[in-house]
Amino acid sequence: MDLQHWLGRAAHAVQGWADTFGTYEPHMSLQVDDDRFTSVFAEFTGRLHDNYPFFHPHYAGQMLKPPHPAAVVGYLTAMLINPNNHALDGGPATAAMEREAVAQLAAMFGYDTHLGHLTTSGTIANLEALFVARELHPGRGIAHSADAHYTHGRMCQVLGMTSHPVRTDSQGRMDLDALEEVLGTGQVGTVVLTTGTTGLGAVDPVHDVLPLAERHGVRVHVDAAYGGFFALLAGADGPEGLPAEPWRAIARADSVVVDPHKHGLQPYGCGAVLFRDPEVGRFYLHDSPYTYFTSTELHLGEISLECSRAGASAAALWLTFQLLAPTPDGLGRVLAAGRRAALKWADLIQASDVLELYQQPQLDIVTYFPTTDPATLTGIDAASARILTHGMTGPDPVFLSTLRADHEAFTARHPKITGDAEGARVLRSVLMKPESEHHVEHLHDRVEQLAQAC
Repeated sequence: MDLQHWLGRAAHAVQGWADTFGTYEPHMSLQVDDDRFTSVFAEFTGRLHDNYPFFHPHYAGQMLKPPHPAAVVGYLTAMLINPNNHALDGGPATAAMEREAVAQLAAMFGYDTHLGHLTTSGTIANLEALFVARELHPGRGIAHSADAHYTHGRMCQVLGMTSHPVRTDSQGRMDLDALEEVLGTGQVGTVVLTTGTTGLGAVDPVHDVLPLAERHGVRVHVDAAYGGFFALLAGADGPEGLPAEPWRAIARADSVVVDPHKHGLQPYGCGAVLFRDPEVGRFYLHDSPYTYFTSTELHLGEISLECSRAGASAAALWLTFQLLAPTPDGLGRVLAAGRRAALKWADLIQASDVLELYQQPQLDIVTYFPTTDPATLTGIDAASARILTHGMTGPDPVFLSTLRADHEAFTARHPKITGDAEGARVLRSVLMKPESEHHVEHLHDRVEQLAQAC
């Protein structure tokens, strides 16, 4: 789609709507001289060059990519009006869009009933889920994988709860025996499971934990901030298909978080939290006598911890979902391309003489390291760092990232490596852009060249 064309249409449409309210004279205090704006804008755009090319398939570093053009048009169109989705009074149209888009997310996870809303990030979405967990089980803590996002330990501290990290298995998933030990203490009220850790993309066994949690009388929250949209590939045919059990089990979890600003093609920040039982809305009850006055319907601000939120985020997500729905035939095709890219690169690495796979990718994150002689953690760490730096500065740049693996995790996966340090950095590539599927061979060749040179 022609982005410039649709942005022009957006400005025209909003101006047409604004004109129906009559003309007025903009205040002189807001006026800016065109020459001055030209000068400042030139400096502004120049400074934006100090960015990595997140849009390009040769960028395979962090979890970054541009939003879909439809999301850009939806966001900027609504932003010209600047609705606030805290209250229906602040954004009636975009509040309705938010409810519809969140309902689509709930359907993607198999929720028959739900209470949910968008947030500015997965961090805030998880904070809300843990807040409800605290209210339902006061005095009891949170168990989460040792490889879960650091937000869980941090938010437990914010909420005055005890955090119980649980060791992981050889694939980075929560260890069930270790979890049972923790639950046996009676100190845990909620288990957090991660479907797509941000380091390895590991998927905790939701289906196996649910009966264990029920036996101990604890709730289950799923942090699907990164991997949630991979539910669209559960049980799919072809190499990109994922085991159905953990994804379909999310429908029985008490709450789930997902970030549309990752695989949902949205601009930052757009997270979402959903609860299976709408009755948890009682924990959010509050009054705002100057805000909730034009409607007796439930305002989004009455079921969220955040107050002001950009209605533009809801508009962008709603418009995107009308074109690329969160279904296997919609966004599922986008996820499938990144998944195939990861599997293809893993195969290339396994056939390489200078690179070794750290572990098989479970989603679209590939982890690997250069072979060294002697094969030591110290040598691997130094070689990974050199490849990262040289890759970004060479004439044909590639942009990677690193992940620090501790001694125990590394040697468990690769016992032939001499563990002469507390850990080592491995290379990590996130293939979340569907275009990566057509550039894997180039990425692999460049990394091999860099490994040989190092």
